[in-house]
Amino acid sequence: MKRVCAVLLLAVITTIVSASPITGLLERIDRGASKKFIIEEVKSDTDFFELDQKGSRVVIRGNNSVSIATGLNWYLKYYAGIHLSWNGMTATLPDVLPPVMKKERHETKLPWRYDLNYCTYSYSMAFWDWERWEKEIDWMALHGINLPLAITGTETVWYNVLQKLGYNKTEIDEFISGPGFFAWWLMNNLEGWGGPNPDHWYTQQVSLQKKILKRMHEYGIEPVLPGYCGMVPHNAKAKLGLNVSDPGVWCGYRRPAFLQPDDSRFEEISSLYYKELEKLYGKANYYSMDPFHEGGSTDGVNLDAVGKAVMKAMKKANPKAVWVIQAWQANPRPELIRNLETGDLLILDLTSECRPQWGDPESEWYRKDGYGKHNWVYCMLLNYGANVGLHGKMDNVIDNYYLAKENLRARATLKGVGMTPEGIENNPVMYELLMELPWRPERFTKEDWLKGYVKARYGKDEPVLQLAWGKLANSIYNAPKELTQQGTHESVFCARPGLDVYQVSSWSEMKDYYDPQEVIEAARLMVSVADRYRGNTNFEYDLVDVVRQAIAEKGRLMQKAVTTAYRAGDKELFAMASQKFLNLILLQDQLLGTRTEFRLGRWINSARALGVTPEEKALYEWNTRVQVTTWGNRNAAERGGLRDYAHKEWNGLLKDFYYMRWKLYFDNLACKMEGETIPEIDFYAVEEAWVKRTNPYQAEPEGDCVDTAKLIFETLF
Repeated sequence: MKRVCAVLLLAVITTIVSASPITGLLERIDRGASKKFIIEEVKSDTDFFELDQKGSRVVIRGNNSVSIATGLNWYLKYYAGIHLSWNGMTATLPDVLPPVMKKERHETKLPWRYDLNYCTYSYSMAFWDWERWEKEIDWMALHGINLPLAITGTETVWYNVLQKLGYNKTEIDEFISGPGFFAWWLMNNLEGWGGPNPDHWYTQQVSLQKKILKRMHEYGIEPVLPGYCGMVPHNAKAKLGLNVSDPGVWCGYRRPAFLQPDDSRFEEISSLYYKELEKLYGKANYYSMDPFHEGGSTDGVNLDAVGKAVMKAMKKANPKAVWVIQAWQANPRPELIRNLETGDLLILDLTSECRPQWGDPESEWYRKDGYGKHNWVYCMLLNYGANVGLHGKMDNVIDNYYLAKENLRARATLKGVGMTPEGIENNPVMYELLMELPWRPERFTKEDWLKGYVKARYGKDEPVLQLAWGKLANSIYNAPKELTQQGTHESVFCARPGLDVYQVSSWSEMKDYYDPQEVIEAARLMVSVADRYRGNTNFEYDLVDVVRQAIAEKGRLMQKAVTTAYRAGDKELFAMASQKFLNLILLQDQLLGTRTEFRLGRWINSARALGVTPEEKALYEWNTRVQVTTWGNRNAAERGGLRDYAHKEWNGLLKDFYYMRWKLYFDNLACKMEGETIPEIDFYAVEEAWVKRTNPYQAEPEGDCVDTAKLIFETLF
């Protein structure tokens, strides 16, 4: 009997070990890798991980699965020279792992590492399947993230709520946006744009969200679900007799109405929302809500009452729950949060590296008293519109974090760090830097940190690549503290054509803060060693990205030459310069075609793959095309300023869209130089025509990226 019990106990233990999220993670990284490590979970009130050695096996020790995964990532980077990144989440581990000669321990007193922005779900994740989501959740765990936003499938919650309130399918379709625009619908900015969604979309996304949440829970990750903050359809007053306010217009779109907290049905509708949310996805301990986001009018609204009503509804759903809110522009209004209890709110200081609100007096969005008694998270936004381009504030990301930790008032309520980009799968160096901050107690320099990063990124200590990254880190990745530029230094290739065109998107606030020659020299250095790194996916991705940036720098100079020639009336020079500029666009397209990450086909085909009928596939493709070009209808694109906000330097988009615009414009100028009187170009009409097309684009890379990068760089520079 004892033997039978022992066997059963051993079977149970084996099942538990084999079902460990870390075991699964290791097997997804490299089949058989879990046998090379010893994983030990030790109880502790402080998040920590330790790297140790037992015989020939490496020990990863931590207080929970996320801490252990963070330790695993640290070991892989700094001992094994393996960097798992968005461009590669698998690796071949050596048969014998590099040993840990001396136990290494890292801990943090900051309990939270937050991830994602509503916009990320639309600009990057709109058409992900489970295979892609599984990789992302692994990436989160490896980077210590334990508090991500989780809004997939929220549209079904709203569908069910509106049905129970008496809305019919047509009315619901007019309210819920299409999949490429859920972020702005959920943030109370617009209704209906991009829809209506087919029935299959709703069932598909519910299934996907359940898988996402299941895996997050297995890791011990706390998902932040979307809560209820008063949004109702714009016709809720006429349809339901509700007492609502009008938040106004957002970039040309009518916003949903706001249900006043003193309306007798506020509690009923909020309870209905949480009931439907829980029915599909369970309870959460954290709910995200952002009333009056990005300029929403609060005229006639009692903000104190709003804060209390939203909090009451959330607490009714889960008395332990915490309200997560984004600090962006005027949000959260002080009156909204002033009388809420300490500990009930977690504020995301959404762009701590650029416009911190936690209390830095040098910030443009300085709040004298920071967030007062409320807890907050130090966040880096970095990317807007998922635009492609190198960019960062390396010194400032580091310095602002330690400045906050040293500030007596701010540090008392600082609870973590967070990634809040509008788009991911770009600039991996910046996110690696950010997510290591809580595990490094002492201030450090970007120069010292980069030495380890470059070695880990490429698997060896390469002096030429160290020099290249030094040039990047002190130029394009080191925007000055006072610069409020929204994201990358935009490529002029992507701009709506003009003589004096500079920035691409309406709100980029670009400034020339670095010497383009430093970027070109970094590209030259990478090209010089490229043959030695063939097959290294991290290097090949970076090579293409850095050479891409160098070509974009040349393009900006060439565009100025075109303008100079036109204004001088030099027809021959204009023809030559404009053709060289157009050729640069085609070369950029060719280069980016060698990596799937930079291909329009990857974006479009991922969307089409989710459709089950030709009509569904066409709708999803339209969502992808319009989002990265006009973004909205004519009014929103032109007067609302949204056109080209989500522009991309992508293969396919460069050749068929941006080239087309610039060629049309140059032809127009050439006619004017000949004295012809011709009408001005209706760019929106031209752009919309492309949006409506359905010509196929390939997702698979074409050509050898090393050979192509070398040939193009040597030809141009």
